[in-house]
Amino acid sequence: MSGQKPSLKSSGSPQSRFQVDVVTEASPAAPASTNGSKPPEESKGRPRVVGFLDFGALGSAMDIGLPPDVFHEPDTTRSDSVSLHSTGTGHTHMSDSHSNTYYMRTFGHNTIDAVPNIDFYRHTAATLGEKLIRPSLSELHDELDKEAFEDGLANGEEPSAAEEAAAALAAKEAKGGTIKFGWVKGVLIRCMLNIWGVMLFIRMTWIVGQAGIGLTIVIILMATLVTTITGLSTSAIATNGFVRGGGAYYLISRSLGPEFGGSIGLIFAFANAVAVAMYVVGFAETVVEMLNDVDALMTDELNDIRIVGTLTVILLLGISVAGMEWEAKAQIVLLVILLAAIANYFIGSFMAIESKEPKGFFGYNTAIFLENLGPDFREEETFFSMFAIFFPAATGILAGANISGDLTDPQSAIPKGTLLAIVITGITYVAVTISAGSCIVRDATGDHNDTVSDTVNCTDAACTLGYDFSICKEGGCQYGLMNDFQVMSLVSGFGPLISAGIFSATLSSALASLVSAPKVFQALCKDNIYPGLGVFAKGYGKNNEPLRGYVLTFCIGLAFILIAELNIIAPIISNFFLASYALINFSVFHASLANSPGWRPSFKYYNMWVSLAGAVLCCVVMFVINWWAALVTLLIVLALYIYVSYKKPDVNWGSSTQALIYNQALTHCINLTGVEDHVKNFRPQCLVMAGYPNARPALLQLVNSFTKNVGLMVCAHVRTVTRRPNLKELSQEHARCQRWLNKKRIKAFYTHVFSDNLRHGAQFLMQAVGLGRLKPNTLVMGFKNNWSDGDMRDVEVYINTIHDAFDLQFGVVLLRLQDGLDISHIQGQDELLSSNEKPPVGSKEVVVSVSLDKNLESDSCPPKTTTNQSSPLIMLETKSPLSLTDQRLLETSQQFKKKQGKGTIDVWWLFDDGGLTLLIPFLLTNGSKWGDCRIRVFIGGKINRIDHDRRAMATLLSRFRIDFSDINVLGDINTKPKKHSKLSFKELIEPYRLKEDDMEQEAAERLKAQEPWRITDNELELYKAKSNRQIRLNELLKEHSSMAKLIVMSMPLARKGTVSSALYMCWLETLSKDLPPLLLVRGNHQSVLTFYS
Repeated sequence: MSGQKPSLKSSGSPQSRFQVDVVTEASPAAPASTNGSKPPEESKGRPRVVGFLDFGALGSAMDIGLPPDVFHEPDTTRSDSVSLHSTGTGHTHMSDSHSNTYYMRTFGHNTIDAVPNIDFYRHTAATLGEKLIRPSLSELHDELDKEAFEDGLANGEEPSAAEEAAAALAAKEAKGGTIKFGWVKGVLIRCMLNIWGVMLFIRMTWIVGQAGIGLTIVIILMATLVTTITGLSTSAIATNGFVRGGGAYYLISRSLGPEFGGSIGLIFAFANAVAVAMYVVGFAETVVEMLNDVDALMTDELNDIRIVGTLTVILLLGISVAGMEWEAKAQIVLLVILLAAIANYFIGSFMAIESKEPKGFFGYNTAIFLENLGPDFREEETFFSMFAIFFPAATGILAGANISGDLTDPQSAIPKGTLLAIVITGITYVAVTISAGSCIVRDATGDHNDTVSDTVNCTDAACTLGYDFSICKEGGCQYGLMNDFQVMSLVSGFGPLISAGIFSATLSSALASLVSAPKVFQALCKDNIYPGLGVFAKGYGKNNEPLRGYVLTFCIGLAFILIAELNIIAPIISNFFLASYALINFSVFHASLANSPGWRPSFKYYNMWVSLAGAVLCCVVMFVINWWAALVTLLIVLALYIYVSYKKPDVNWGSSTQALIYNQALTHCINLTGVEDHVKNFRPQCLVMAGYPNARPALLQLVNSFTKNVGLMVCAHVRTVTRRPNLKELSQEHARCQRWLNKKRIKAFYTHVFSDNLRHGAQFLMQAVGLGRLKPNTLVMGFKNNWSDGDMRDVEVYINTIHDAFDLQFGVVLLRLQDGLDISHIQGQDELLSSNEKPPVGSKEVVVSVSLDKNLESDSCPPKTTTNQSSPLIMLETKSPLSLTDQRLLETSQQFKKKQGKGTIDVWWLFDDGGLTLLIPFLLTNGSKWGDCRIRVFIGGKINRIDHDRRAMATLLSRFRIDFSDINVLGDINTKPKKHSKLSFKELIEPYRLKEDDMEQEAAERLKAQEPWRITDNELELYKAKSNRQIRLNELLKEHSSMAKLIVMSMPLARKGTVSSALYMCWLETLSKDLPPLLLVRGNHQSVLTFYS
């Protein structure tokens, strides 16, 4: 038989996807095998490989070591491998030959396993290449004749809306050729322009005069230390993975999570928007001063500032909206002017002119340097006030990071550009400090006649140079470091160029802020942290420009320009920036502390403790600059943090917060394993057999009432379906169930197992669920209300599950509601939908039962109805009316959700099980829902010892420190039950009796072996007294507790192997029928209460 070749076809989808399905034999016309041998058995039902090697998606054939002339063309394959050979035509074809196979060369055998490739690790929204999907484990491991899964993504991954939008944007960028910047134009220039502000020209010399050269250098070094540590931290975060647009917000949110990122992102964007107004007003004030000097004011000074500021911000908006390329060109022009102004100052400092000497400029002189070396604080200024004034001049280090989405390689550009900008600007500030302090005296009169005379005792540095400025000590002088803010213009070679430098510094900073604010705000809005802001997420043009964000920033900036009162706002803005720096530093410390394997920055020059010190320094600086502004900033951040935490945005960025929580949980779990259990620390840890969480809400809500913040609760689901869903279905289903629990504020875990019946599944769960001491110790199930209508084999499984729990030393709790617990068959019950799977308006969610009966072990959700329906829980149908029974069942299922109000919890503590029967009611009344209920205790006793038994129980309860309202001793508990009650019990057990006296012994034994649940006559006689007790207890329950909110009662035990499951079920049914909600509780007979301290 010749080898047959199924065709290898391309999937045609934009994402190359590996799919495996069964193919039939090809036509007989296919060419024969080269070796003439029969194909292996696998070829009869082998997989078809669809679109495995899509070289367009791979980006480069060289990525996987292929020749550069490789071209993908559909051809044929023989085995479950992909092989390549050259045809000499410049193309590479697939073949099934074992002689020249790529994988054959690599591994020595054919395989569909994929070699490592960068495109397998991309996000769906990757901008630098297209995501490829590696072959799944199922495709490599499952049987060849198994039907292929239809999922499009491996491992249950689903692209989020944001990722899909980003993927679309990446495709648009690939077509449109977006403009990206390198580290010089994108980061270095922006940071230098933002750091070199007006402070350099109009305040630096004044600070030198006040603090002296020495302390001014200390101030510069302190500020540079803070910004350098922050720069190192920024570099570490930026090199720990691909960085998208959003700057500081993106770095913080992806490191610390949406709570910190969302709060900082909003105030950081707002601070940048208001900073536009600050810089524009600074520019406008300088222009108006110049107009005033030549007597050319339009109206008055204040309105002229508003007019010039408005015109300026409109011009800057036009440059920004024109595109990032125009904005970058404008920044280069401004940088050239700024550099020329700085150079102009230093050149002028070497050009000592005699006409400038009366104004305090003498050129470099040792006497002036020594005089200005120390501080001379005046007008109540201090070192810290000088630091507060200077520090805003050192900020601006995030100007490059804020446009991270517009950088060619953010991981490389941000560290190099930011750190180099800090070094260059720091050196510039130190150089200006030393230069100004060495050639300009603190005070000068400007009068040529103030020369030194012989009669005056003059000791100042100016005296040695022939001038006597001692009159300035009385005040009134207008020149010198202390008096003239424009002294740099005096020193410079060409004064107007310093004014141009001031214009350049203010406009460049304003332009950088005008670009940064919309970019950060757009990234924040895309993540949908704050509802209602999504309108600003839309981008326009090939660069995805946030035009709406530009308009919003323009409006905010214009509003503050028109107010023109920035003295109060300015400190708050500085603190906003500092809060961002503090959180960036804290992010690095937090990520290092969490020790997550995902924290692998390629930038190695950082230290977690240095970053922590940087965060603390930033907070200290905030309070040094302005304590009330620091408090306002912290309050705003805290308020936004609380809001985002409360809203819980549906995002998962793998933050260090998650990693640290995991670390702490793991550490505590391990620490707990070394601690022996103690009765004082006992807490019920419940394994609740609830199926799908929305199937039995009453059961979960009641258990949650006594385990919330107290003990472990696991919502367990035994699935008995014949076809196991694939990994994607399982992960999505698990996520929906856990999301439903979280939405209902039920503090529980969801888990499921596949098994042939409830008993085996429960055995697996009771033995395997848990971690160390966080392990269930109590099995909770719903009472099987419909047991008499179904298959008795299900009853056998149900009762044996209880026996297994006792064998494993579990306590057992059964909840019975007269209307039942399972609502999975009812239309319109709570759905398990994810946030992006809501049905269209006007349709109704309908949950359909998978089986006709409502057995506890049956799946409470319907089978899938369509191939693309990922959740088996929901189908959309028109609303249909409910029956009265179902309406009552729905109302009953919600009864534990609401506050219970005043009433009683009746505790029938008939047998000492260790105290679990008493502990559960106590925990219930400790919570808010049951807090108004009182505990009544019922115990068995003799008529002649009622008072004694009551006092003994009261003493025990008081020692246990459990409040109670009443103790009832049942002296008539052993009285014979009423006749009609006994007749009802007889009718109940009749269908399940073996009646061995009416048949031959062999036949009776055979029937008992086939149906072990049947009740023998001997058994019935042996346990007659116990049966009567259950009947009598039901009568007493109806007499005393018919009005209780909840009854908690000791569950009767049945000896395993002696009492048949039918008889035990009849006991439970007789005991609990026609009563308020009833909890049957039986502990494992280990003490769970103690009165010792």
